[in-house]
Amino acid sequence: MADEDLSKLKIEKTRAISRPRRRKKIVFWVLLVLVIILSGVLYYKGTFTPAIQVQIATVTQVYPSQALTVLNASGYVVPQRKSALASKVTGRLIWLGVEEGNRVKKDQIIARLESQDVEAAKKQAEANVNAARHNIELARAELREATLNLERNKALLAKGYVATSLYDSALARYEKAAAAVDGAEATLKANLAGLEGADISLEYTSIRVPFDGVVLTKNADIGDIVTPIGAAANAKSAVITIADMNSLQVEADVSESNLNKIKRGQPCEIQLDALPGDRFRGAIHTIVPTADRTKATVMVKIRFVDKDSRVLPEMSAKVAFLSRPAKPEEQKPRVAISQSAIVNKKGKESVFLVKENIAVETAVTLGIKISDMVEILDGIKVGQQVVINPPEKLRNGLKIKAAEK
Repeated sequence: MADEDLSKLKIEKTRAISRPRRRKKIVFWVLLVLVIILSGVLYYKGTFTPAIQVQIATVTQVYPSQALTVLNASGYVVPQRKSALASKVTGRLIWLGVEEGNRVKKDQIIARLESQDVEAAKKQAEANVNAARHNIELARAELREATLNLERNKALLAKGYVATSLYDSALARYEKAAAAVDGAEATLKANLAGLEGADISLEYTSIRVPFDGVVLTKNADIGDIVTPIGAAANAKSAVITIADMNSLQVEADVSESNLNKIKRGQPCEIQLDALPGDRFRGAIHTIVPTADRTKATVMVKIRFVDKDSRVLPEMSAKVAFLSRPAKPEEQKPRVAISQSAIVNKKGKESVFLVKENIAVETAVTLGIKISDMVEILDGIKVGQQVVINPPEKLRNGLKIKAAEK
């Protein structure tokens, strides 16, 4: 009995060896399946796939009025009334009452030159006028006396009481007194003219504004010599430069071959590089009736329909000539992208946003079409980047890179 019990305690080697092998095979196949699944997921996510080259564009703001554009041109804002203020006399600048950006009124005095010599000349002219007036009074008194003496001698001569020689002397005295009065009056006129000239010379030392405007530049400082010629060393020919801001217009060059597309009064839209987010209404003021043979262009002047204090002379501008006036709703900016960026899947529109070189599919809500672009009502914002003409193999989450141009 004891031997039989011991025989039952024997271990079968085949069973003991086969069980660990079977377990290892199961673990191996499980791990293999997990690796295959993980690889598939990573492949789908683009972890092991190279980045796809795509074309990228930025979401921008556009204006519906762009669809009305028949021609574009560029130019600069130029004041049609501009003046460099100077003096007609040479002198040292002793006072300057304005600086750049100040608004000035017509006839306002903005600067003065030294005027001691001119003031002295005016006082001398005034004294000469006063002396001439006194001389006239003396001459007229002498004429009155000579007239009485002549009439008295004329009456006595008629009665034979005096000799003819006395009458002749009285007549000569009268004529001399009359001539003296005429000479004194002429002298007074000459002295009055001299006084007027002195007043004008004194006025020239005060520089006045010819029209309402804004000071653009200050060309001289106190102590500078101002001369109308400006040829002397360190001499200034102008004190300040002003412009009438109500006369600002855009001067643009239009090719001769495109003149048939524009006409006077045609509506325009003006964009200034300094104010890229704004559009200004404009209209063709005039087409200058001469061409520039070197550039084969004609200058066109466009006036601003609405005045804006932010518009300054010499700003660079772009002008869009429109086929018709833009409606108020067409002048408001819209968020838009190229129509080629839209992906339509089962009736739903989306785009591929670019986020850290990853394509992220994003649903969007579309609005109106604007030329070759389409308005985006919801889903993306201005400044974001999207893929245009996305390839068929592009999927959400794949790596992308901008195609070389």
